[in-house]
Amino acid sequence: MNPALLLLQSAPSRLISLGSVDISIIAIYFVVVLLIGFYLKGQSETGEDFFMAGREMTAWIAGLSFLSANLGSLELMGWAAAAYQYGILATHWYWIGAIPAMLFLGIVMMPFYYISKTHSVPGYLQLRFGEPSRALSAVSFGFMTVLMSGINMYSMALVMKVVLGWDINFSIWVSSITVAIYVALGGLRSAIFNEVLQFILIWVGALVIPVVGLVEAGGWDGMVKKIHANWQGQDYTHLWSTMGSFTDNPMGIHWTGIVLGLGWVISFGYWTTDFLVVQRVLAAKDLRAAKMAPIIGAGFKMMVPFIVILPGLLALAVLPFKLTGESAALAAGGHSYNEVLPIMLARYCGPGLLGLGITALIAGFMSGMAGNVSAFATVWTYDIYRAFVNKQATDAHYVSMGRWCTVLGVLISIGTAYLVMEFKSIMDYVQALFSFFIAPLFGTVILGMLWKRATPQGGFWGLLTGTGASIAMWAWVKADPSALRYIAFSSNAKDMAENMYRALWSWLVCFVVTIVVSLLTKPKPDKELVGLVYGCTEIPGEGQVPLYERPAFWAILIAIVFLILQIIFW
Repeated sequence: MNPALLLLQSAPSRLISLGSVDISIIAIYFVVVLLIGFYLKGQSETGEDFFMAGREMTAWIAGLSFLSANLGSLELMGWAAAAYQYGILATHWYWIGAIPAMLFLGIVMMPFYYISKTHSVPGYLQLRFGEPSRALSAVSFGFMTVLMSGINMYSMALVMKVVLGWDINFSIWVSSITVAIYVALGGLRSAIFNEVLQFILIWVGALVIPVVGLVEAGGWDGMVKKIHANWQGQDYTHLWSTMGSFTDNPMGIHWTGIVLGLGWVISFGYWTTDFLVVQRVLAAKDLRAAKMAPIIGAGFKMMVPFIVILPGLLALAVLPFKLTGESAALAAGGHSYNEVLPIMLARYCGPGLLGLGITALIAGFMSGMAGNVSAFATVWTYDIYRAFVNKQATDAHYVSMGRWCTVLGVLISIGTAYLVMEFKSIMDYVQALFSFFIAPLFGTVILGMLWKRATPQGGFWGLLTGTGASIAMWAWVKADPSALRYIAFSSNAKDMAENMYRALWSWLVCFVVTIVVSLLTKPKPDKELVGLVYGCTEIPGEGQVPLYERPAFWAILIAIVFLILQIIFW
């Protein structure tokens, strides 16, 4: 038997010890990210530099940072866990749950974000709907950001506990302090440069598991056969063919939940309105680079399941024991879905490779944490502090405020890390938050951009009722589990399915309320909507450039590859 598995069964709290080579690799990584922060401090003295990286990032840098801000511990550990829990269905969150929305952001929405020169999505809502909508979205985003940051804290601590046996508090504080230092020093510019570095490290370090794992399993076909043998009665290996019924797939979801709840509401809401990722694209040097950045990110996004979903599928095939939900694992002293990635890392990595793999997970944690913290600092400073507390301060004062609330954001995030333990898996927690805050926000933004009749009152009340409805539905099911059949159309729906349908309902509530209230109230004149709404804005052209330099060309090419993948894994 593999020595790592013997360790796993005899001492669940610790799988492996690091050698000197492994420790050196990790130490070098921490030194490099801190040096980047100190180096970029001198280039981040103005508000435009600190919060928007000077708006001088190329399409490739902005695109890789755009993807890397999303490719944190949440992705690495959360979706590996979801792949073990739900099988290949977890891939939907990378393909139909990302690619169409990323292309839509680049081609349709970026012109408005970029032309308006807003610092944030709440900033756009202020221009389109007024201060009340900006305040509501900023406060909602602040809550979501610190709650999401806790995931990265928890994930990193989990890696150190399972793989190394380190004290959970020690691992949280060391990594958190590092993130706080380099983001507070260099702002968004520092976060972006570190995210590009982390993107490379994540790919290099995380490739070990799928490559070695597929060799052990006998390739893709061998892995599928082993999964079918180990899990008879459940189909973990088909993307669409099992979704005609709630009971035919391990997620307990119908294709309507994936297509409408995920593919439309959650996906478009996250990729087009979540300031954590949009902020990276707003830092692009010109409009063409801003349009290309999400398209470049979409191309890489289609490949991410290879390093994130495959480890979970391989665990279904090769692990000689079964993982459970977080609470069941704690009660039984076993291992949870959330631990599948470090368990697989321990299974396949020796000296040197282990250090690289651990560094990749640390990089993922740092990337996700830095993204949340830098976005929180921008929204707090510009959309809450400057808008409602101190409107007349100097630019230097706002930069100082941004640095201090970076530290504050890290401290609050440490406290929220423990909330994750209340959910069966990391991704159940995340998708619940998205259904609360992202789904209704998408309804408000999309109507604001595409319908000039939408009024300030409609935007505010639509966003408020959509958010409230989502939270109320979640509380309803918690208080009365039988209510699930009304929210998700089936009593067989699992947590993830419930999140998808709740997101769809909250978006519909926001959409309908916004339209009804707008029709009953007075709209803004067209002259006040220039640069904010289609039909009132002249979109700048890209000039006489070759076909291969046009964002639309690459968007179409990526869309074709996306459709081919759906057919291959149907």
